[in-house]
Amino acid sequence: MPATSASFPPGPHARYPGELMSRLTGPGRLHFLASLPERYGDVSSFRIGPQRVVVLAHPEDIRDVLVTNQRLFMKGRGLQRAKRLIGEGLLTSEGEFHLRQRRLVQPAFHKARIAGYAAAMVDATQAISDSWHPGAVDINAEMMRLTLTIVARTLFGANVEGESERVAQALHDVFAAFDLGMNPLTPLLDRLPTKKTRAFNRARAVLDGIIYGMIVQRRRNGVDHGDLLSMLLEAQDQEGDGTGMTDLQLRDELITLFLAGHETTANALSWAWMLLDRHPEVAEALHAEVDAVIGDETPSFDTVMRLPYARAVMAETMRLYPPAYILGRSALTEYRVRDWTFKPGTLFLSSQYVTHRDPRWWPDPLRFRPERWREPDDRPRFAYFPFGGGTRICVGEQFAWIEAVLVLGMLARRWEVRVARPDPVPEPIITLRPTGGMPATLVRR
Repeated sequence: MPATSASFPPGPHARYPGELMSRLTGPGRLHFLASLPERYGDVSSFRIGPQRVVVLAHPEDIRDVLVTNQRLFMKGRGLQRAKRLIGEGLLTSEGEFHLRQRRLVQPAFHKARIAGYAAAMVDATQAISDSWHPGAVDINAEMMRLTLTIVARTLFGANVEGESERVAQALHDVFAAFDLGMNPLTPLLDRLPTKKTRAFNRARAVLDGIIYGMIVQRRRNGVDHGDLLSMLLEAQDQEGDGTGMTDLQLRDELITLFLAGHETTANALSWAWMLLDRHPEVAEALHAEVDAVIGDETPSFDTVMRLPYARAVMAETMRLYPPAYILGRSALTEYRVRDWTFKPGTLFLSSQYVTHRDPRWWPDPLRFRPERWREPDDRPRFAYFPFGGGTRICVGEQFAWIEAVLVLGMLARRWEVRVARPDPVPEPIITLRPTGGMPATLVRR
C-alpha cells in the first residue's frame, strides 16, 4: 500500500517556506546532497511543495532505478525543463520515441566510426597546442573551445571556431536559467519577461541559428560527409515506420549532442588540469607515460590503448568531479525501495558526486589517486557511474573517453598548466563547471 507520512524515510524538514528548494538548487547543493546520507542513511526523503523527493546513495538502489526497473520511470524535473532548449533529443525523450532515435544515432558511435574521428581530434588538439604561448589563460575556456571544435568537426563536419565566443556566452545564459528547475512556479516564471528569461531566449536563438544553419547547408548540397549529420539525414528507421527525421527532430538531436558532446568533456579536462597541478607526482607519472608512448609521433586511435595511466587520470578526475553530478527519475507507478513504497510522481535523485566519494567503496575518498584504477576492483557496479546507466546511458561514452585521453596526452606532452586559484569552486548547474572559469598559467615543458 502507498506510504503514509509516518513511513517515509528520514530527511530534513524546512524551517521556512522555500528553504529546501533553495538548498537543493542553490550554490550549496553539493554540500546539501552530501550531507543527506551522512545524516539520514542511504535512503532519505523530503518534500518541496507538493513534490516528494527521495535521495538514493547506495549503488544497489541506484542500479534498480537506472537499470533493473528503468521502465517504471521517466526523466526528472530538471531534464523535463531542459526540453525548453533541447526539445525531444536523446537526453529528454521517452519511451518508444527515445528508442527509435537512439537506433538512428547509435551507429555514429560504433567503434569503427570513433576510430575515424580520432584523426580530427588529434588535428584539433595539435592546432590548439601550437596556438598556445606561455602565460595567463582560462584553461576552462580553452578546453571549451577545443572540445567545441572537435564535436563540430567530427559529428557535423562543420567549422565553428569563429562561433566559440558566441556559443560560450549562449551556454552561460542557458545554464543560468536552470537554477529554477525545482521551483513549482517555474512554468509561470518562464513566461515572464525577466532578465534571465530574455537572456535564455536570446541564447536559444543563437544556438538554433548555428544548428539550423548546418542542416540547411547540408540538405542543400546533398553530399554525404560520412559524419553523424549525414547519417541522420539519410537514416531510415528500419525497425519503426521507415521514415527519417524532420528538421525539428534533427535540430533536437544535433543540439543535444552539440552541447553534451563538448561541455562535459571540457569540464572533465579542466578539473584534470587542476588536479595534476595539485599533485606533481601524478603529473610526473603522466608525463613519463606520454613521453614514452607518444614522444614526437602523431598519435592515433590505437595510441589510446597504450595510455592506461592517462585514462586512469581521467577516470579518477570524473570520480571526484563528475561532469554530470546528479540524475533524476520520476516514478510512473508506485515504487518500493527497501521498506518504503512511494506514490507515482515521486522524484528519485542519485548523485554521482556523492556516491563517488563514499568511503565504503573508495578508501581515502577525497584523495586524487589514479593508481586505484589499476588495482583489483570489487566495488558495486554503480559505485561509479559518470555516464549514467541502463538504456539511457550516454550514447557518446566511448567518444568521450577517446577524446579525453587523446587531448590530455597530447597537451601534457608539451605543456604544464598551473592553476591560479588555490581551490576552484565547482558550480553545479546542469554540469559541474568551475565557478568563474579556471584561470591558469601555461608553462612549456
